[in-house]
Amino acid sequence: MEKYVTILLKNGIRVVHQPSNSHVAHCGFIINTGTRDESNGQAGLAHMVEHMMFKGTKKRKAYHVLSRIEDIGGELDAYTTKEETCIYASFLPEYFERTVELLTDVVFSSTFPERELKKEKEVVIEELNSYMDNPGEWIFDEFESRLFANHSLGHNILGDIKSVKKYSSKDVIDFVRNNYHTDQMVFTSIGDINIKKLKYILEKYLGNQAPSYRIIKRKKWKGNFVFNHIENRQTYQTHCIIGSRAFGYLSDKKFPLLLISNLLGGPGLNSRLNLLLREKHGLAYNIESNYTCFNETGNFNIYFGTENENVKKGFRLIRKELDNLMNKRLGPIQLEKAKKQLIGQIAISNEINSNLLLSVGKSYLLYNKIDPIEDVYKRINKINADEILDVSNELFHPDNMSSVICH
Repeated sequence: MEKYVTILLKNGIRVVHQPSNSHVAHCGFIINTGTRDESNGQAGLAHMVEHMMFKGTKKRKAYHVLSRIEDIGGELDAYTTKEETCIYASFLPEYFERTVELLTDVVFSSTFPERELKKEKEVVIEELNSYMDNPGEWIFDEFESRLFANHSLGHNILGDIKSVKKYSSKDVIDFVRNNYHTDQMVFTSIGDINIKKLKYILEKYLGNQAPSYRIIKRKKWKGNFVFNHIENRQTYQTHCIIGSRAFGYLSDKKFPLLLISNLLGGPGLNSRLNLLLREKHGLAYNIESNYTCFNETGNFNIYFGTENENVKKGFRLIRKELDNLMNKRLGPIQLEKAKKQLIGQIAISNEINSNLLLSVGKSYLLYNKIDPIEDVYKRINKINADEILDVSNELFHPDNMSSVICH
């Protein structure tokens, strides 16, 4: 089957579709608007918009929005990140037009009624309370808020209770008007759908939306804040995170760092830190390494939870592994194994069409092209030991590393 079909509508909305023989189809909007587009005093507003998208349109009440897809066995979902908002659905292919019509109605004709906003603010506050009760989640946002201090990239996606309580329907409407532009939208789909019919449906529902274009440029993050913060919460377990700023989407160094992160604390049980802290020393149940890309920067961190008396030993063992990466070249066999593991994990993730939908849509949003997965594999296979050393030395020097401890 043809790999991808791309369409540029006259209002600037980009479309990318992948044909598939699957019995389930997926589609949705990925919008280049997220937490980093919030101004001062708007923390959590991008996330509130996402919640309110399902609370009524010019022709539907909240119940009818939810029922439109679920009545035919489909699923409607959404999420907000620091840089994107995604609204998408999974359904049987014969309901493609029904789904496109609903998603278009939600994105372009939501009314954000005050009465629904009042209820949804309480829902988000409960979400915040749940999040604050979970230090294993809280610590990641606390680390990032300090890493990108004084910039909207540091905003907690959920906001805070004070900010959430103050928002009005007008605040939500103004945020959408100022940030949801057709030239910053990608409509992405995967499924067994006739291409001629697909183009007709997209022109019918998306193509007749009024064009709007982003004028204001995002404020870029500059600087490198280093910190060591301890939070006292009387928790049973001490939660620890250590990391540094990292590389953005356009940096070619993101591939070596992705491999390093996976080697250190990826999902495989044979990751270096899992074998060291959990299997060898029994210090932690969960230890993981994470790398998040943004446009011009990124966030690399290592997390583990342990008893308070083991914190220093845990950090010392992690430091030892980071020093090894800075000072010792990976041998050919080690490097080859690390590449194969990363490629395998990417392949398995993309085997799930709902994951592939979001990956393809985001790639088209950022780069205006879809790199064949084989090209990604080729780039990973080209990573050499010198790149690993260079990236490790650039990021992992002790003077560059920050930490947050919660106990």
